[in-house]
Amino acid sequence: MRLLDGKYVSEKLKVEIAEAAAKILTETGRQPHLVAVLVGHDGGSETYVASKIKNCEKVGFKSTLVRFEDTVTEDELLKKVEELNADADIDGIIVQLPLPKHIDPEKVTERIDHRKDVDGFHPVNLGRMQRNLPSFIPATPYGITLMLKEYGIETAGKHCVVVGRSNIVGSPMSILMARNTTPGNCTVTICHSRTPDIKKFTLDADILIVAIGKKNFITADMVKDGVVVIDVGMNRETSTLTKSGFKLYGDVDFENVAPKASWITPVPGGVGLMTIIGLLKNTLSSANKEVYK
Repeated sequence: MRLLDGKYVSEKLKVEIAEAAAKILTETGRQPHLVAVLVGHDGGSETYVASKIKNCEKVGFKSTLVRFEDTVTEDELLKKVEELNADADIDGIIVQLPLPKHIDPEKVTERIDHRKDVDGFHPVNLGRMQRNLPSFIPATPYGITLMLKEYGIETAGKHCVVVGRSNIVGSPMSILMARNTTPGNCTVTICHSRTPDIKKFTLDADILIVAIGKKNFITADMVKDGVVVIDVGMNRETSTLTKSGFKLYGDVDFENVAPKASWITPVPGGVGLMTIIGLLKNTLSSANKEVYK
């Protein structure tokens, strides 16, 4: 078993991103600019946004945080998105999810200019991704492909099983792994909560990507020897054993599955660190006008 080390890959790629950002600054006098919109004070969202801003600064990006209380109306939020769309200095816009129940996240996502949609959730970007056209790719799936590429994991002709069908991870991940690209060219199966006998499919996986949101859902008897395991799960539980007062668990029973795997991501230290890299790479591409001229 060998670890797919998200810390190693993310730090390596951040150096490359910083060099590219410095080149943009030298040639144009401006920095790639990412704006994050945060509604309310959800603990997880606060942490995620703070990490994004910190990493922007680390690679030489300009970052702006726009805050709203959770009482903001949908119309007020949409108006702010339109203002950000119109600002030529802004390369990327993200609206942190989840949003309060009175705000439709789909409406907000579709209001973001697809040319600044560095989260990769806009229907235009998802459609272009499916057609293998230049697009902004959802950050977590993008980060996973960058990790597979860095470690030279062979994907062509392999059976990739994706457990989970969310619009954020599972569905776009399945498209990316099936596309005629590298990594890609897999035969892909998607499993989800309505799939009977998931074990039948996971046992046949050469590459298993798990994003179902259930602690230790994949157990050792559900995988074959030599499988490549990508654990997207981030299940937080209170713990008296850590300084933070909580402990993170993946969707895979790491301790018992790892001995059977050829490669596996840890939690923490795996996919989570690669998600921010996907976001930074998308923002850099936007600044360089690589996707939309």
